[in-house]
Amino acid sequence: MKNNLFYEKSVWVQGSNFIAGIDEVGRGPLAGPVVACAVILPKEFYLEEIDDSKKLSSQKREELYNIIKKEAVSIGLGLIREDVIDRINIRQATFLAMKKAITRLKIPPDYLLVDGEKIPQIDIPQIPIFKGDSLSFTISSASIVAKVTRDRLMDKYHKFWPEYNFCSHKGYGTEEHLLCLEKYGVCPIHRRSFKPVTKALSVRGLYGS
Repeated sequence: MKNNLFYEKSVWVQGSNFIAGIDEVGRGPLAGPVVACAVILPKEFYLEEIDDSKKLSSQKREELYNIIKKEAVSIGLGLIREDVIDRINIRQATFLAMKKAITRLKIPPDYLLVDGEKIPQIDIPQIPIFKGDSLSFTISSASIVAKVTRDRLMDKYHKFWPEYNFCSHKGYGTEEHLLCLEKYGVCPIHRRSFKPVTKALSVRGLYGS
């Protein structure tokens, strides 16, 4: 059942009112940051169209993003840049982005619903949910905000490095992107610890060199 409130209701009955759904976008790309979102929604808000961001068109995501931003009690975002990803690895960078997103909520959550793994070293009670972006309405909402935020950022990067066409593939390792790496080398927002980028760096070097 998509986007149900099963997990939310199981927490509400325990007396928790401010449930934050948490998701990230950008674990897999070869370029750009990983972005996490924590969102607290009012209990009375529900919209059947809200789903895992990967299942929605870009136009629909933008539409739902605006609705979520308007209706949310609070939204926090955490962004970890590519140089940090290279230094601490993408898994740890994802956890760090999630923690940052939580701290940027205007209202401290009393419970967390997390897509995927449990966030380590955090005192707030949490439920990690495998494929939570499809199973929890609150996590689905977070996935949409994170996805739109990151996509908009990659569109901005496209203006600095149009050769890579970031506005199309958003930094993911598509055939087009791999060909661009072969042709132009590695630009400042590429993740140098990721194998295709490491290979391009050794063969083609830095962008503009």
